[in-house]
Amino acid sequence: MSNAAAVTDSEFELEVEKHEGLAVVDFWAIWCGPCRVVAPALDQLALEFAGKAKVMKMDVDTNIKTPARFMVRSIPAILFFKDGKLVDQVIGAVPKSQLESKFRQHAAA
Repeated sequence: MSNAAAVTDSEFELEVEKHEGLAVVDFWAIWCGPCRVVAPALDQLALEFAGKAKVMKMDVDTNIKTPARFMVRSIPAILFFKDGKLVDQVIGAVPKSQLESKFRQHAAA
């Protein structure tokens, strides 16, 4: 079970764009190998940053409007939103340490 909540196109505005503070969205797909590689690190970071960051996952196969809107062309794409505004992104499977530094940077700012 994931520590990150699923979010859909219809919920995105309420769950991410109207969220105060840091919201991190992992754009992924079930068939994506690199997505499965990065998922455990995101789950751990969701626990470590509980109360400081809201971590969510969006399946790009069942939600097409939001990924298109944010020009997600490659997955995994991890987008960082601060008070509803896109402030950063990480594309591809990267080490947990790299994701953690982004979490620290934006959760503290």
